[in-house]
Amino acid sequence: MPETSYDAAAAAEYRAAREIPREGLTAWRRAVADEARLTAGMTVLDVGAGTGGFAAAFHDWFQVGVLAVEPAAAMRALIPAGAGVRALDGRAESLPVPDACADAAWLGSVVHHLGDLDAAARELRRALRPGAPVLIRNTFPGRSGRDLRVRFFPETADSVAGYPTVERVEAAFGAAGFRRVALRSVPQESAPTLAAWADRLRRDSDTKLRALGDAAYARGIARIREAAAANPEERAISWMDLLVLR
Repeated sequence: MPETSYDAAAAAEYRAAREIPREGLTAWRRAVADEARLTAGMTVLDVGAGTGGFAAAFHDWFQVGVLAVEPAAAMRALIPAGAGVRALDGRAESLPVPDACADAAWLGSVVHHLGDLDAAARELRRALRPGAPVLIRNTFPGRSGRDLRVRFFPETADSVAGYPTVERVEAAFGAAGFRRVALRSVPQESAPTLAAWADRLRRDSDTKLRALGDAAYARGIARIREAAAANPEERAISWMDLLVLR
């Protein structure tokens, strides 16, 4: 996928529109606790940290230190650094961290943006301590049916079809010495209602939605509004996969 550029305004809009509210991440907290067994004082490497929503959550949830690696300066400037979170300029293919420095790695909605997945896997092998997990939160081809964007903007399935498959990710990480230990779908609540989610959507902050034409985007918004009118109490719950490798 082509790299996305962010200026300060775009980064701020991304944070407002795309970061999942902390209260909507309860299931992700449980899933990470199950798979990573993090304890206070450990170090988590957050690769492609964006504006730091998950970096801050990891620190608060598990009392770990977080190395938040993000190549976009405007996004990196919004990471809540300090108090256990350190923002670093870098990329997955060339991580600015020492060997064997981290107890887990987190890649949230990142693998489809990587220019060289194989190089990223090798770098993570270098940066992680033996036995440390790689936690990949992503949408994968053939597994996106419960993604809210695919539900209401079905044309976005074409974008997802171009993402690395689970098998492609496993092959890249397998060559670097990792193997899959878990693949599970996890829910997240983007907003308390569908209407609130529609109000929060920002087309330009989402690579899937940005690829849509005006008519397709308008049809999607209309579908959300129609569903919200039919069921005002329905929460905006989407599902993504958690792929775990060690």
